[in-house]
Amino acid sequence: MNAQAVRTPRTPRPRHVGVLARQRRRTALLAVAVLALLVVLLALGLSTGEVPVAPLDALRALVGFGDAGEVMLVQDLRAPRVLAAVVAGAGLAVAGSMMQRVARNPLAAPDVIGVTGGASLGAVAVIASGVSATWTPLAALGGGLLAAVLLAALAWRGGVTVTRLVLVGLAVQSGLAAAVNLFIVRFPAELASSALQWTTGSVYGRNWTEVNIGGSLVLAGIALALLGHRRLAVLDLGDEPAGALGLAPNAARLQLLLAAVVLASVAAALTGPVGFVALAVPHIVRFLAGPPTLGTLGLTALCGAALLLGADLVVLHLLPVHGLPVGVVTATLGAPWLLVLMMRQMKPNAGSAAR
Repeated sequence: MNAQAVRTPRTPRPRHVGVLARQRRRTALLAVAVLALLVVLLALGLSTGEVPVAPLDALRALVGFGDAGEVMLVQDLRAPRVLAAVVAGAGLAVAGSMMQRVARNPLAAPDVIGVTGGASLGAVAVIASGVSATWTPLAALGGGLLAAVLLAALAWRGGVTVTRLVLVGLAVQSGLAAAVNLFIVRFPAELASSALQWTTGSVYGRNWTEVNIGGSLVLAGIALALLGHRRLAVLDLGDEPAGALGLAPNAARLQLLLAAVVLASVAAALTGPVGFVALAVPHIVRFLAGPPTLGTLGLTALCGAALLLGADLVVLHLLPVHGLPVGVVTATLGAPWLLVLMMRQMKPNAGSAAR
């Protein structure tokens, strides 16, 4: 018998394997591109200002090489602000992605449902009281947890719908903002002015103590989010499939939501309640890279860092008004995005409640 006449039939590769492989390649390419953009923005943030420094020299000065004056300028004055924007942007974006997946709600984000409002209340209470700034991250964390408790108590009774969660979250955010304004009005003017600037969202005046403490906590939170991605992926299947796979949905959801609240609160302690980074970045990443995976969660962190650092550079060098907080730029970009998302959720075929 001719050997060529007898052929072993080839087993076709499942279609989803090819789809996953293409998504991994696309995610990897996007991550490399965003990382390159982040390095460029980092060099611009360290090199531009009243005393310009060559970008390569600025990057070398960041790690202690080069002219002593340039090293002092970069490390002491520019690096804390730039690194605070990078770390906080990454933390807010990852926290927003986790919240949207845990709540199964595209409108869930720390700045929409009140978490950053609680962080603002805790941080402003410390600032307005004249307590040492080293307590600001812990106070912001406590305020964020307070907001999460209020949201759970008001919104989780009788089940959660998209509309109920967003409306209750907006109400919590508004109430906490009123409490923040009360602090600002009733305390000394020199303390109230710094607190008012903080509540808009700003990386101005950050120091290495704040960056080291807050940055370490944010990076630890992002690492925990990456480690908890498998549980997030199981929860994405629904409560019944998750239970069948041995995961307790309610306990896992509570743990992951608590991790997201802690991450958002500490990130907000670095920059104040910068708006819409946590809301918009996960949607942008989902549009570019596809459904959520471990790789897209890392890409979300990179995109959040690049977005917040880019917005801060716009504030510093492109806007004609000097001294605007970075939160003004992110809010200007994010408000139309929030309106689009809310209009999509109001369509009859947009899906009902996120249970």
